[in-house]
Amino acid sequence: MKQLNILFSVALLLLISCAYGQESPPAEAKGTISGAEIKINYHQPSARGRTMIGGDKVPYGKVWRTGANNATTFEVSKDIKVEGKKLPKGKYSFFTIPGEKEWTIIFNSEPEQWGAYKYDESKDVLRVKVAAGKPADHVETFDISVEKDGVVLAWEKSLVKVGVQ
Repeated sequence: MKQLNILFSVALLLLISCAYGQESPPAEAKGTISGAEIKINYHQPSARGRTMIGGDKVPYGKVWRTGANNATTFEVSKDIKVEGKKLPKGKYSFFTIPGEKEWTIIFNSEPEQWGAYKYDESKDVLRVKVAAGKPADHVETFDISVEKDGVVLAWEKSLVKVGVQ
């Protein structure tokens, strides 16, 4: 009986740590821009005192999965324009290349992939460049939001707005 209690306690601790120890929980950003429904699925890493963008985890000039775990997906219900360039309706993986002054935003035709490990530039449907800015305050947990005229990425001391119409 004592061994059963120990086994039960260990199993319970494992279950609790799995449920509450998830470092980058899933999130979804949704909204409508110019009649197109946009849905972005991603995972939200937290900085926890580390320098992420421009640091070891998300270095400048390298393709980033734009979140954690799976590659972020961007789904749109009808054709839209992103920074003035056409993006056909569909589901895409959503990658970025962060920079100090400018980010490259990438829509890739292979939406279901883990991280950026098998990222294939030849499958890019659209690439645009946007200016890098700064939020008013430090953003601890990576956040994506859909606003009336674009998509906003915010984390730490970085803020990027991608114009959508």
